[in-house]
Amino acid sequence: MTRTMIKGKTLIDLGYHPGRWFKEAIEYANEHELEGEELRTYLDSVSPPPPVKPFEQPVDYYKNIRAESEVEESNVERVFETMNALMKTPTLVAGAVMPDACPTGEKGQIPVGGVAVAKNAIHPAMHSADVCCSVMMTSFGKADPKNVLDAAHSVTHFGGGGREELFDFPLELEEQIRENYFLNSDRSVHLAKTHLGTQGDGNHFLFVGTSRNTRETILVTHHGSRGFGANLYRKGMNIAEHFRKELSPETLKANAWIPFDDEKGQSYWDALQIVREWTKLNHSVIHQATSEGLSAEIVDSFWNEHNFVFKDGDLFYHAKGATPLADKFVPDSKDGLRLIPLNMSEPVLIVRGESTENNLGFAPHGAGRNISRTQHIKSKSGKGIQEVFMEETAGLDIRFFSNHIDISELPSAYKNAQNVQNQMKEFGLGEVVDEILPYGCIMAGDWQIDAPWRRRKRRRG
Repeated sequence: MTRTMIKGKTLIDLGYHPGRWFKEAIEYANEHELEGEELRTYLDSVSPPPPVKPFEQPVDYYKNIRAESEVEESNVERVFETMNALMKTPTLVAGAVMPDACPTGEKGQIPVGGVAVAKNAIHPAMHSADVCCSVMMTSFGKADPKNVLDAAHSVTHFGGGGREELFDFPLELEEQIRENYFLNSDRSVHLAKTHLGTQGDGNHFLFVGTSRNTRETILVTHHGSRGFGANLYRKGMNIAEHFRKELSPETLKANAWIPFDDEKGQSYWDALQIVREWTKLNHSVIHQATSEGLSAEIVDSFWNEHNFVFKDGDLFYHAKGATPLADKFVPDSKDGLRLIPLNMSEPVLIVRGESTENNLGFAPHGAGRNISRTQHIKSKSGKGIQEVFMEETAGLDIRFFSNHIDISELPSAYKNAQNVQNQMKEFGLGEVVDEILPYGCIMAGDWQIDAPWRRRKRRRG
């Protein structure tokens, strides 16, 4: 009698959930001609646990935010709606919302200003494409602020894409990139090299100000890992989606995860640490080049990320726009100090703080938004761009690298900075120990006006 070959449908009819394990199990069962109880025993030994479902009720999270206006009421309501959906993700055990929170993406995605704690799982979308967005400060002593801003302007670069390699790339770092499962490609290395010394667009900036305490002139840069990190994010999301289909198909795609106890999870964690090292280097080369251009020595310097994943045992703290206060999250912490920028017309806060039950070891990362960029631009439609710019930047040296003003990055686009600071105090989210008072700032501006594809289109027209 001819034996019936085992197929995927055979396993499904027996009640097993399809996944990557099917192929190897079917081959083994056919090779060893397993059937009946012997087949069932083997399949039980190799099949993964049944898929997990999202929680019916969201895991409790801390709400370190309070609406102080009608516009903020709508924003806070939407933040809670998306957090309530997010906290049903079956890996999550805790969460928190910061005063600068605002929604981003579809309902159920972590908001900016959100912290989500997962057990044994890394969720790429919870750190987003702007991996390791971070800030670094350097003191140049009593240097003239204008000279510092001019020198920094001459060495930095804002806008889309990269540029020709202007800085030597460490061979050891390139070797680490090429040895990692997620980063090992010529494209990844190319992005790492050509985006070094660039700051991107959006809300990233180069800020110069003076310390309220010491009157020293301080440079602050704000950017993430550029195309290098975004490339990792895309690969991470693809792998996480494979796991989602197998482990928890009812979980939202945005909240897919990579299990840390899988070798891919450990490789992804290693890739994140490499991206962190690259991002710190990216800040450093800009600060060092500024120092050389000024012929001025660096008096002091430190940095911290505020859009990253932090590990404590088997718990992974996903901070989507939240500043880590706890030293355990910042291996290169300097005296427990952290930077929290607000907007170009407000001081950059230097803070220090302790972990508490409600802050989970985090503070806000900035001022946040109550409405989208598009909504903000529409709200200014009764005035000219130059008029709005002059009103909001009076007394400051504000520059847009592209020479095109982006009003969605002017101070009024952001939450009230004093309200954010008041709520930091109210909810115990760090103590302000110094402020870097603004002199001037450089941002990308509306660089897409002169983007290559638009210039070509204008020439054709």
